[in-house]
Amino acid sequence: MKNLKIATAQFENRSGDKNYNLSVIEKLSQKASSEGCDVIAFHECSVTGYTFARHLSKEQLLDVAEIIPEGNSILKLIEIAKNNNIVVLAGLFEKDKNDTLFKAYVCVDKNGLVAKYRKLHPFINPHLTPGDRYCIFEIGGWKCGILICYDNNIIENVRATALLGAQIIFMPHVTMCTPSTRPGAGFVAPELWKNRETDPTSLRMEFDGMKGRDWLMKWLPARAYDNAIYAVFSNPIGMDDDQLKNGCAMIIDPFGDILTECRSFDDSFATATITPEKCILAGGNRYIKARRPDLYKAIIGMDHQPEQKVVWLADGKKS
Repeated sequence: MKNLKIATAQFENRSGDKNYNLSVIEKLSQKASSEGCDVIAFHECSVTGYTFARHLSKEQLLDVAEIIPEGNSILKLIEIAKNNNIVVLAGLFEKDKNDTLFKAYVCVDKNGLVAKYRKLHPFINPHLTPGDRYCIFEIGGWKCGILICYDNNIIENVRATALLGAQIIFMPHVTMCTPSTRPGAGFVAPELWKNRETDPTSLRMEFDGMKGRDWLMKWLPARAYDNAIYAVFSNPIGMDDDQLKNGCAMIIDPFGDILTECRSFDDSFATATITPEKCILAGGNRYIKARRPDLYKAIIGMDHQPEQKVVWLADGKKS
């Protein structure tokens, strides 16, 4: 298994404007390829936009969604991958032939669709159906998995994906800078984004504080460390509908260390070369081997009614 050079991207998407979003994906994919990257990963619903979907009826969401792999956006992603000889991962809303709706994330290469994953815990729109399976596939001999945003907050999902063999887990998000019961959480004022060139310090303080990156650091490195996997985190920068997002796309190694991170306010990506040895040397590899499922198999597998996550609205209230 060879080393793999991965890019993880951030950009300011436009709600419902697939042509524009795909043009940015194409531009960043071209640049990543020119820098020798084998793979580039984009954020959750990077093709379609995300937060605006909380306002859509089922009919409106069906208009935005596409059938996979026949949809025009998937065909364009495959074209981008082929023209630039790079593996591309991106997200969009999916519909099937029965008009069932999903939150999907795909991996494509020059030959076509490699993998499709459906978010297990969707909540931005009540018409979305949860996925019902994990996803394992290969890139350059590496076993890979996908977990979208909130899926990663349920620790069993990350462990299960690792137990199925994943050495890399792509973690596309649209997260941070939203209200929560967590101390310090909340929206970041859009005015700070508008003034980012004249007052970058105030914006960076908000982005890096408890509304943003400081919260991410409470749990994201632990997912990589505990499971001896590379975590490829992607997230939008700038306005997503009326909510401001703070980017900081990053790659974390199996030791829980940040290898690379986007630190600008621009549409950009960060790159890291990953090596297979770390997956073996990291402590998480030993912890997985030391498990005692005889102690907790029945506990973890107990019947349980999942709680639906609330949808946060622009005014900070929940529905």
